[in-house]
Amino acid sequence: MSKPRHYAPGLTFVLIVGAIAMLLPLIAVVVMSFFPEAGFSLSAYEEAWRRGGFLRAFANSTAVALCVTALQIFTSTLAGYALARFQFWGKRGLLLILLATLVIPFQMLVIPIFLLLKAGHLINTYGALILPTAANGFGIFLMRQFFQSVPIELEEAAMLDGADRLQVLWQVLLPLARPALVTLFLFTFIGEWNDLFKPLVFTTKPELQTVQLALAAFQEEFTNNWALMMAAVTITTIPVVGLFLIGQKQFIRGIAATGIKN
Repeated sequence: MSKPRHYAPGLTFVLIVGAIAMLLPLIAVVVMSFFPEAGFSLSAYEEAWRRGGFLRAFANSTAVALCVTALQIFTSTLAGYALARFQFWGKRGLLLILLATLVIPFQMLVIPIFLLLKAGHLINTYGALILPTAANGFGIFLMRQFFQSVPIELEEAAMLDGADRLQVLWQVLLPLARPALVTLFLFTFIGEWNDLFKPLVFTTKPELQTVQLALAAFQEEFTNNWALMMAAVTITTIPVVGLFLIGQKQFIRGIAATGIKN
């Protein structure tokens, strides 16, 4: 039987203080949004939602984030499995190139991506918000690390029973990959929800406005009304905070299960 873990009181105190320090800005935002004048009120939320036009922006951001997340899970799973299990010429070089893409800011690629989207007549469409990030080096590397952590004997046993590669991937590995998939889902969805750059560069139509564009426009219009601005920030933050709280256990397991492994 494993011995119970004992944590030093000093370390616990430091962690609590650190957590409070990290939460203070969020707490200040929420408190300011509930006190637009003298007392507690929800009027700032009602006015922010009505005047900010967030309903359409929420629908656009949700649709884009879900589409990008689904595509990244699909591409990352297939590419990660290939890099983890297949042996082919140039595999190590391909992996190094993949890792190199993690340090290249998206802003450096915006001009060639814009030209490609323009050539495909995708500017001012949902495709311009979805396709540029349909595949991602981080997701591929994350899934590759997970697949490498799974004993290959599981796959060999399934193949002896007559399963092919896709059946092994679908029926054996993906059920085990839930923590990694949840981690990738959270990273991708939250990243897309908070993205301002793509909608700002690739779209100009009001009907394609996302949450972050709507928030930026709202803040420009109500610069001096702090309660309204804080209410708008809180409204746009609630979905991703709630999503993370729901999936935090799987997220932690996914990070732990996909450690660096050659």
